[in-house]
Amino acid sequence: MRRYGPAVLLALVGTAILRVSLFSELYLRYVQAGLRPYLVVSGAALVLLAVAVAGVARGAAVHEAEGHEGGDGDGGGDGHEGAGEHAGHSHSDTHSHGPAGPRVAWFLTLPALALLLFPPPALGSYSAEREAAQRAAQGVGTFPDLPSGDPVDLALGEFGSRAVYDSGRSLKGRTVRLTGFVTRDGDGTWYVTRLLVSCCAADATTAKAEVRGVEAPPVDTWVTITGTWHPEGELGSTEAWPPVVDVTSLRRVRQPDNPYEKR
Repeated sequence: MRRYGPAVLLALVGTAILRVSLFSELYLRYVQAGLRPYLVVSGAALVLLAVAVAGVARGAAVHEAEGHEGGDGDGGGDGHEGAGEHAGHSHSDTHSHGPAGPRVAWFLTLPALALLLFPPPALGSYSAEREAAQRAAQGVGTFPDLPSGDPVDLALGEFGSRAVYDSGRSLKGRTVRLTGFVTRDGDGTWYVTRLLVSCCAADATTAKAEVRGVEAPPVDTWVTITGTWHPEGELGSTEAWPPVVDVTSLRRVRQPDNPYEKR
């Protein structure tokens, strides 16, 4: 079985990638939707490579077996004696050097097997809280008009940008609807939060809005809130971040297939 170790490892990794990208939407926990074709191609290539490696290993095993059969029929007593000495030397070498390496190498399959059976969840409150609210003024300016009609559905990233930097105050007097997961501060202040990504989960940053007027659900619960913007601080200042929402209604929702917003 040792000779098939690389093939097994390749097959597990390739199958895990195909599972999250081709047969489910789990890949959205790690990368943007546009990268799906690349994941599918990579997973398929790894599976095909595993088949090729297994084929080479099988061919080598057959060739080795045929070589042993041919060697058993040659030579006389001296040959047998030499073969015996050689076999004894090989046996000793196997016990002194062989098993440790291959047995340890099999542990490399555990991460791939874990990814296949137990894909990790999307980033949540822990990842959001690790990023300090460092918001340098990005330049106050005007934003495009919001769509007519209330409530207006906004991404948390857009809501935050308009609340902190929009000199036209486009949010004033408007009812907004925001979706995200619950995070908390130590003082009991709670937020509806979303992680923004450019490419993949590794470059995630935080968008959030402080919620006032309703009691907080448990941390990491996904909710949709409806309310109005509550201005705080000067535009572009640290006091204006995070923006505040006076909430009139809240409902719990399922985590969306794509839990991240495009940055």
